[in-house]
Formats: sequence, C-alpha cells, structure tokens
Amino acid sequence: MTMQVSNTIGTTNKVALDAPIFDPVAFRLSDEQAGIVTRAREIGQSVFATRAAAYDRDATFPTENYRDLHRAGLLGIAVPKKHGGLGANYQTYALAAAEIGRYCGATALTWNMHVCSTLWSGPLADDLDMDPETRAEHERRRAIHYRRIVEDGAVYSQPFSEGGAAAAGGVAFGTEARPVEGGWIVNGKKIFASLSGHADYYGVLCTEVEEGEKASRRNTLYLAISAKSEGVSVVGDWDPLGMRGTVSRTLLFKDVFVPEDSALMPRGVYFQAAMRWPHMFLTLSPTYMGLAQAAYDFTVRYLRGEVPGMPPVKRRMYPTKQIAVAQMQIKLEQIKSIWFQAVTEACANPSKEQVLRAYAAQYSVMEGANELAALAIRTCGGQAMLRSLPLERIYRDSRCGSLMLPWTAELCLDRIGREALYEAGETDD
Repeated sequence: MTMQVSNTIGTTNKVALDAPIFDPVAFRLSDEQAGIVTRAREIGQSVFATRAAAYDRDATFPTENYRDLHRAGLLGIAVPKKHGGLGANYQTYALAAAEIGRYCGATALTWNMHVCSTLWSGPLADDLDMDPETRAEHERRRAIHYRRIVEDGAVYSQPFSEGGAAAAGGVAFGTEARPVEGGWIVNGKKIFASLSGHADYYGVLCTEVEEGEKASRRNTLYLAISAKSEGVSVVGDWDPLGMRGTVSRTLLFKDVFVPEDSALMPRGVYFQAAMRWPHMFLTLSPTYMGLAQAAYDFTVRYLRGEVPGMPPVKRRMYPTKQIAVAQMQIKLEQIKSIWFQAVTEACANPSKEQVLRAYAAQYSVMEGANELAALAIRTCGGQAMLRSLPLERIYRDSRCGSLMLPWTAELCLDRIGREALYEAGETDD
C-alpha cells in the first residue's frame, strides 16, 4: 500500500518549500499534475536533499529514498490508475523528475530507469499498434509488473549500454535472447547499468535470435529479468566523477532463463516505439533540468547569505555578481522554455520539427546544466567548491549528462544537422 508523502515526513523535517521549477499557472498545469509535481518537490527537498551528500561521497545506492518513493506512491507514478498507480502522463512525469533531480541527481536518474519500465509499457505502448490478441496479452503481462511495483515496492532498472553502437540505435543489441519452451535463454553484458545489485528486476533490451538467424534491431525484446535469476551477476567497481549514487556497475547474463510473462513489451513493439515515439529517449533530461535549477538556486542563496550552515554574509551588492546572476537567469529560462515545449509535445509520430526540437532540448539541457554549474562556481568563488556544499556535487553530476546514450550531445548535433538538411530518403547522388 502507498500513502501521501506528507505522512512519511516527520514534523522536524518540514521546511518551507521552494517555488516550483515550472509554476502551475504560468505553464498551464492541471491541479492533478501540480499535486503530483508538488509531491515530488516536497520529498526531494525535505528528505532526499539531506541524504544526497552521503550517497555521493560513498558511491552508495539511495535505497532509503526508494522506500520513501514507494510510500509516497511515486514508484508507480506512470502506472495507470486502474492498476493502482498515479496515472501520470509523459509531461507530468518529466516535471516531477526534474524536481527530484533538483535535490538529488542520482536518485532522479535511477528513478528514471525505474519509471521507464512503466512509462514505456504503459501510456507509450498504448499509442502503438497491436492487434487485439497481442494487446490483451500485453495488458495481462504488464499488470503483473505493475502489481509488484505498487504493492511490493519492487524496483526496476533499464540497463541499456553495451559499449558499442547498439545503445545509439545503430545496430542490434549484443545481448541475445534465444527462444526456448516457455520463454528465452539470455546471454550478454550491459555496462554503466544503473541500479546494478539494487534493482529487483532488470529491464533488459536484447535481441531475439533464432538458430542460424542474423541479429536485427527489429527483433529487440524488452524483458524484465529477476535479479535473483540463476546466471545474473554484477561485476566491477564503481568510482566515477559524478552520479556516484547510481551504482552503475556491469551486469552479466549467462544462460539466464526468462519466462514469457517477463516481457515488458510484446515482440516488435519496442522497435515500433523507437521508430514512432522518439521522445522515449528524452527521459534522461529531467534530471539535468533539475540540476540546472539547483545551480541557479544555490547561487542566489549564496549571494544573499542564505546557505544553511554558512555565515549570513551577503555578496549580492557587487555589480559583477549581479551580471552573472542575470546571465544565469537568462540561460535557465532558455533551457526551461525549449525543454518544457519538447516534453509537452511528446507523442507518437511527431513531426520533423518536433523531433528536431527534442534533440535541441536534450542538447540544451545536458550542456546547459553544466554551463550553469560552472558559472555558479565562478560567481560564488572558492568556498563554493567545498564538498560540504552541494554546488561541487551539482557540477560533477551535471558534467555527466552530455555523455549519456542514446542521445549524447554529439549525437544530437549530428542528427540535428543531418535531418535539418535532408528529407527522408534524400541523397546527394
């Protein structure tokens, strides 16, 4: 069972909530949307922010935060209401995730990996083509996964990368699923696999390959593999620059039997989604939208002498500081505008303009968050680099965004330039 977040936070932890990143009136949110986003902001600011430094310092997974997410009903944010979830759409989830990222980047980024298992199999899959029999079977199967999440607090992950071009959509995934009676036998490896060793189920993207068949992206499967399955192992160390609490170690699958009911999407539906619902790959960006806001928030508080634990020394009277804050405000509003538009118009079969805008939004957020954090450090000065303050962590976490597949900053630039200059099927011959 789940409960309202206000029932999970002790009175000693109550604080005056920050203003929302996206004001509900200005951005025309419904009361229901505003309530869900407020729930995320409340738990992020009141609970997650106080734990973030320890998870980062020790590179440990935010297990306690996930217990709180479950109690707050946020593990099931995108689970349809008929299955006991909050029934949030794409935009609502993105806004809530940005608020979580504002206070703990690692929690927001890993929460995204969990939520995508329900977002992709839920509202996104509902937009795609399936015959009645396939849709009925999908409905039956996803109810199993949703029940685990809503009732038991099961945590799902989404290991994607393999070290090659598969995660960027260039070739078939190297992790393969061989059909057998009652399911599949899976073999392969996933690197930078967030939640490794901490998720209950790994939502693995793999290629179904019959004996003698050539691997094809069209045959991509999306399977929820139990962490307790024989043949599943987690290897390697985890000591990165940023996003340390994601614990993204390497996952190995050796002759793992996966039953048919573990499919998060029916055959062929993931490939259809990748072709027709490209905004599904924009869901890493909310975390960095939140970090961009966090960098600005810290700078304003620091210059006003309002950072907890520091002397109330004001630095706001200097013109150079005022100009820097103005530059940050302009940059932040630019990022917010294009990003909000992109997550608002996410849908099946978007126009060319909408796809280009999604790439531009991804690039703007992933690069802009770190640019804002760098400017924040320069503006606030040497003390801002101390690990006892959150800005140093915000800077390191934000630096990781532009590297993340499937839409790295470089890939976004490449696709924007190519797709702006060529129509589908055009060549220079």
